[in-house]
Amino acid sequence: MKLFRIVDITIITGALLGIGSIVLSMYGNPLNSGICVSCFLENVAGSMQLHNDYRMSYLRPELVGFILGSFLMAFSSRRFRVMGGSSPIIRFFLGFFIIIGCAVFIGCPIKMILRLAGGDLTAIVAVVGMLFGIWVGAKYIRGGFRLDREKELPKINGYIMPIFALILLIFIIMEPTFIIKADKGPAATRAPMILALLISLGIGAISQKSGLCITGGFRNLFLFRERTLFNGVITVFLSALAFNLVLRYGFNFEINEEPAFKLGLEGQPASHMEHGWTFLAMTLVGLASVLIDGCPFRQLVKAGQGDVDAGVTTLGMLFGSSLAISWMLRSDSAGTTFGGKIIVLVGLI
Repeated sequence: MKLFRIVDITIITGALLGIGSIVLSMYGNPLNSGICVSCFLENVAGSMQLHNDYRMSYLRPELVGFILGSFLMAFSSRRFRVMGGSSPIIRFFLGFFIIIGCAVFIGCPIKMILRLAGGDLTAIVAVVGMLFGIWVGAKYIRGGFRLDREKELPKINGYIMPIFALILLIFIIMEPTFIIKADKGPAATRAPMILALLISLGIGAISQKSGLCITGGFRNLFLFRERTLFNGVITVFLSALAFNLVLRYGFNFEINEEPAFKLGLEGQPASHMEHGWTFLAMTLVGLASVLIDGCPFRQLVKAGQGDVDAGVTTLGMLFGSSLAISWMLRSDSAGTTFGGKIIVLVGLI
């Protein structure tokens, strides 16, 4: 019975994540990017003036909601445990490389699923690349790879990331002059703040309870033939796909003047046709995520529940987001930049 309860909440989490993403797109977030941790981190970095691309600058309430939702759930259920001290510098730079891989693909693992659920067939290559990276990471773990053992830390360490998220929430509400908020470009495509915050708080809370992780679902399947998290991952895809098909063929609903579902390779939003670099970039994302035990979304949730190592990884991801924009270590619709190609290879090495 305990196993069935865990499976149920994982599937519910997947459905909430898939449907919540489409709802956010319906009310303003970019198509196929209702939730994208790497994109949102790039926006947050810009809002804090960590890069100078005005069009990519907005303090996304979704990231705040994931961390605070996780914290509130962990604290209320007495699962808030402050642990850390496991190879922090390695985790910081693996977080950096994960975001660079996402920037070259143009999306995190959640957005990869959402792009596929929206009919974007270029995401198939990303799925294959990520699966290959996860498979290689599983081989590393079977071969004995381990980061240092974490240990219990003083409680104050676990409150740092939730307090940081709370400060960002205050900035969102008060809109101080030093926080940039774009009125044009990708960052200006956004859902209402209250809606985004409520949905992300719910997703963060239930994800803390279920432990849903995109890369973790496949890792557990490869390593242990265990399907609990994998069922949740599949539910994200199926729920988003079903919702998109209903909007497209049931209501003929458009999201930001684009059809909710558009099958094909060409002309997909926020995508490019350099499939080899997509494969390598998502290989990097899958491999690094397995080594640090969690995809970008999972790192935010863990940071909210007292995992100091995940907090360090989150700061590494924020650092990567700023350099991905300011140093052009990414892709756009025209393809992958030279710097993006180099840093993906460096990350894999």
